[in-house]
Amino acid sequence: MLDKNTKIFVAGHHGLVGSAIWNNLKQRGYNNLVGRTHKELDLLDPVAVKSFFDEERPEAVVLAAAHVGGIMANLNYRADFIYQNLQIQQNVIGESFKHNVKKLLFLGSTCIYPKMAQQPMKENALLTSELEYTNEPYAIAKIAGLKMCESFSLQYGCNYIAVMPTNLYGPNDNFHLENSHVLPAMLRKIYLAKCLNENNWEAVRKDLNLRPVEGVCGQNTNEEILNILDKFGITPQAVTLWGTGSPMREFLWSEEMADASVYVLLNVDFKDTYSPNDKEIRNCHINVGTGKEISIRDVAEKVMHEIGFKGQLLWDATKPDGTPRKLTDVTKLHNLGWHHKIEIDEGIHKLYEWYKRGICINHKN
Repeated sequence: MLDKNTKIFVAGHHGLVGSAIWNNLKQRGYNNLVGRTHKELDLLDPVAVKSFFDEERPEAVVLAAAHVGGIMANLNYRADFIYQNLQIQQNVIGESFKHNVKKLLFLGSTCIYPKMAQQPMKENALLTSELEYTNEPYAIAKIAGLKMCESFSLQYGCNYIAVMPTNLYGPNDNFHLENSHVLPAMLRKIYLAKCLNENNWEAVRKDLNLRPVEGVCGQNTNEEILNILDKFGITPQAVTLWGTGSPMREFLWSEEMADASVYVLLNVDFKDTYSPNDKEIRNCHINVGTGKEISIRDVAEKVMHEIGFKGQLLWDATKPDGTPRKLTDVTKLHNLGWHHKIEIDEGIHKLYEWYKRGICINHKN
């Protein structure tokens, strides 16, 4: 157990999960936290990372920093996803070892599992068959990260643990129309379509001022705004989403992912992640999720209902669906003592309230 004075470096503390982990630690009375923005510390730069560790000497590290995105980003920026994530992991995990960090928590993703993995996916499904094509580079980087944690712990007796969260959503999410994950992108598209449908141009302009789309913001003309939103499948009459809507997905509220992460950081040791009877110790990572799944189409309809958009929901089946199912088996996590509480309907409501609040606050500023 880490005492309350332990100096903890949260890498990626402004991100979706990193910020939630930071807040969760604070709420538990851990105030000796260290964080750096990307401008302050480029985790791709090994010299800068070494200097940071030399100076700060953190006793524990949470590696929540990563280069992430949705299907389109994964497809278009394959080199960026594998190179940047490998580099971040190499630098942070390597320096953690060299500086005798006593506990490290690495955050991965359930996209590490094979495309056609048996459902629900147990930890031992890793590396049993081929990965889903669109996110293969990202998945390989994350597999390398969890194997680094496993290998350092086995060879050197380190206490490095890897957790693999399912699809996350929540406060501080990225609502980029192209590069964000499915639920936040979907929520923003449907919200903007509703504003257009109701001829609420003030709301549309507020939204685009906060998050411009390809350089188009609230100062552009109505025609320019309509054109750019139409490019992303947003019109006053309908919202068009990628794929068929048939893939099944599991969604976890980001603040619950943070709670699970901190729980593991404080209460679970590497030796707890495998059976002492195993001849070959592997798959020591821990799935983090709800163990429940829902189709993309059903999620979209829930978002439509929450936001109150009266138009149509259309699907572009020429675009990829991604993995058909991605349900985690969370037996290991449950056995270690953590369970989720927030279900999808409550989560969508909370996300929409947070999104609207952010637009209002920023508009006042």
